[in-house]
Amino acid sequence: NQRVPVLGIGAYRDSEGKPLVLRCVREAEKAIANDPTMNKEYLPVQGLESFLKVTSAVIFGDESPAVKENRIAVVQSLSGTGALRIAGEFIKMYSPAAVYCSDPTWGNHHTIFQKSGLETRKYRYLTPTMTLDFEGMCEDLSAAPDGSVFVLHTVAHNPTGVDPTHEQWKKLADICEKKKAVIVFDTAYQGYASGDLDKDAWALRYFANERGLELMVTQSYSKNFGLYGERIGALNIMVKDAETAVKVQSQLKGIVRPMYSNPQLHGARLVSTVLSDKRLKATWQQELTAMATRIVDMRTALVNELKKIECPTPSAAFSDWSHITSQIGMFAFTGLSVDQCKVLTETHHVYCTSNGRFSMAGVNP
Repeated sequence: NQRVPVLGIGAYRDSEGKPLVLRCVREAEKAIANDPTMNKEYLPVQGLESFLKVTSAVIFGDESPAVKENRIAVVQSLSGTGALRIAGEFIKMYSPAAVYCSDPTWGNHHTIFQKSGLETRKYRYLTPTMTLDFEGMCEDLSAAPDGSVFVLHTVAHNPTGVDPTHEQWKKLADICEKKKAVIVFDTAYQGYASGDLDKDAWALRYFANERGLELMVTQSYSKNFGLYGERIGALNIMVKDAETAVKVQSQLKGIVRPMYSNPQLHGARLVSTVLSDKRLKATWQQELTAMATRIVDMRTALVNELKKIECPTPSAAFSDWSHITSQIGMFAFTGLSVDQCKVLTETHHVYCTSNGRFSMAGVNP
């Protein structure tokens, strides 16, 4: 039943609860299918060249000094998960240190880095009332040994939807620089959070373009292109000069080759086709805005309905449900307990994860 709220899956759904294939993607697929020059040969180890030429500019910006100066080593990956795993292997080889992830964080972060042979630790992130514990976050990162790995969510923190402000990001950049941290920006929701690709990339661009900090950036095109099953993403490593970037990419290729040999073809073609065509790219950006707007609207509608029925808050710590509308991105961290989530599922047939995380894309009118 498509009308049964399934709020545990991190994938976009339309107002009828159905998966959505973007118009720009359908048009790109038609163009690819009708091009007689296309083949199904293996890709190079690093990925599809036309994809690699455009993907870094999406996250760093067309005017990024690092992009213009060829200071970014980039390889195509099996979406964001694959990019993180490549990053983990690279860190293990050249800068093995403890990896600090937010508490809470995406459920796969710790496992990915642990499978790469790295120790993972937590830094404070969320208060009991679902706001950012910025003081605790800064204290924990400042107390980490120099050279530690800091995993930061570029935008729309998963699972909380709570992001630092611009001023807070500036403070975090100070800490990262002082601690000589290995910085990993995990980017799963660029453009999907606000509908604006540039706005959603602000934190990363501040660290990279304004502060000039060397860092790693993962990209996933699962959410913002709706290409969940195509597994298309990238790992970018920004360094100080073009010569070093060439050397880093060579090492990344050395990681990829024995791991999965070479990446997938179709998803890379779709993304590069859209990004290389002004009309299709404009269509994509319009569709991104529409998806982001629907999620914001569903947040507001859900809170209004909870107020209307005078639904009790998750606990006495909350004065109302406004934390749902103050969060951004795909997920709402509701504050519901495990027992409360169990009641939702077993009594009301509303399905969410046991930590109270709602996928707002699964909410329908």
